[in-house]
Parts: sequence; structure tokens; C-alpha cells
Amino acid sequence: MSEAERTGRPAIEISEDDYPEMEAVAAIQRGLHAYNQEMGGPYDREPVTVLARDAGGEVRGGLLGLTYWNWLFIDWLWMASDQRGQGLGGQLLERAEAIARARGCTHAYTDTFSFQAPGFWSRHGYAEFGRLEGMPPGHARIWFQKAL
Repeated sequence: MSEAERTGRPAIEISEDDYPEMEAVAAIQRGLHAYNQEMGGPYDREPVTVLARDAGGEVRGGLLGLTYWNWLFIDWLWMASDQRGQGLGGQLLERAEAIARARGCTHAYTDTFSFQAPGFWSRHGYAEFGRLEGMPPGHARIWFQKAL
């Protein structure tokens, strides 16, 4: 008797796929989003995008994030190397935090690497709450959070 016959459940085949179809990826995302909302409540994920453009309209920096469950998640914050150290990153962050507050967010979080200026986050009121040493080798991945 097969496992499917014995348990009454359809047989499942496990496979690897280096280039999954978009429908397969979407099925995983839909399934996890549905479960998360079932357990944690609706989260109305909304993007946060704040850009820094030069006079010619070229993007010289930006912040990409999401708001959900009263949190701002900052996924990406980047400034072109010739724009760093001028306070523009802080302005992007302040604008994103203002958007998040307007959406009812009470906290923010992000992660960065030890070679990506973690001091920036500390200077802007973020506190470290997790660290993974050796990722990548010789460095660390660091998580920060802040009450808004």
C-alpha cells in the first residue's frame, strides 16, 4: 500500500528548481501571506519609496521599504558614493519614517552589514537587536529597530 493510500493524502514529490516558474514563486508567496494574515491579522503591506535625484533626474540614492502590522521595514537604503556624508541618507530615512507614522506605524526595523555603516543607524536612534557574525566571512549582519 502506498503512502497516499495509507494516509488518504495525495503523494507529494520534492524537487529542486534553479529557475522556478513565476507561478510557483507566486504560489509560495500567496500561501505564506495568507498564513501570516491568518495568524497575525491583516497587514496591508504598502511600499515606501523615497528617492534622491540629481538635477538631471538621475537617481543618486534611495530608500525602499514596506509598512505592515504597524511597522516600517527598511529593506534598502543606498546613496551613490559621491553623495555620502552629506546628510542625504538621513533625509531619506526621516521622510520614510514620516510616511510610516502617517500610516500608523509605531516602530521600524532594518538589517545591514558591518561594512555598510551600522553607525548611521545608531546615530538615527536605532538600537541593535541581533547580530550574525561571519556573514559574510570577516563581517557581520546586524539588525536594528527603533520606536517611532
